[in-house]
Amino acid sequence: MSPSAGHARSARADERSANGTPVDDRRGDPGAGPSRPHVVEPWPRGISRRASMRISDVLAALQLEFPAVTNSKLRFLEEQGLVEPVRTPAGYRQYSPADVERLRFVLRQQRDRYLPLKVIGEQLDALDAGDEGEGPAPARLATQDGVRQKPAVAGRWTASTLAAEAGVDEQVVTDLVEAGVLRPGPRGHFDLWARDVVVLVAALAEHGIEARHLRSFRTAAERQVDLVDQVVAPWRGQHAASSRARAGTLAAELGELCSRLHTVLVRAGVSELAP
Repeated sequence: MSPSAGHARSARADERSANGTPVDDRRGDPGAGPSRPHVVEPWPRGISRRASMRISDVLAALQLEFPAVTNSKLRFLEEQGLVEPVRTPAGYRQYSPADVERLRFVLRQQRDRYLPLKVIGEQLDALDAGDEGEGPAPARLATQDGVRQKPAVAGRWTASTLAAEAGVDEQVVTDLVEAGVLRPGPRGHFDLWARDVVVLVAALAEHGIEARHLRSFRTAAERQVDLVDQVVAPWRGQHAASSRARAGTLAAELGELCSRLHTVLVRAGVSELAP
């Protein structure tokens, strides 16, 4: 994230009053007489900026969509200038519904697109300036029970429920486990990514590629994970909560870069197969 962007966001936080009210930062033209006050409102617009939510309230609002989010993650995003909670005289953080939507945007961009925080910060700067382009998903107010949507079942999938979710025969899942491509947890349940794996395997199966052919994919992925782990380990080994949050962010970014490199190498190799 550029220093100028961080300073700009810090300046906005300093100007914001304790109740989260935006301030007028338009300077009138000395020769044009008094101008009509103009309130500059960062994105998302039209959502309350009254800072009345404690950090526990924010976690409760985000938990349904982002069950892994923690206090340390929120503090880390604050350190990076991506959200600016108000501090009470006693030093406690207070968030507004608008702050929650900014956090939701950041977390989605990390989860769904694996974007680095610097890029997400630049996107927020553009949104704040009014350049919404195609725009993010419509902002949704954080209700008391969080975002209303179908609860995720990842982490509770059995072989049969996973097969049903992916629309394949249960034998496909069994074959993947026997080939070492999928690994259930201690209780026989599968993780967040299992459904995507099964769906992709089913597509490959239409071309005659079976589970036993895919063990090398798992091996290659494990080697890449080991490489990322070597880079992330020093951060993960630190006791500070912000360092552990940094480790998670760095791991996601490096994982995405490894995935892209793998994709480019495969595409380059495949291009040589066509006449």
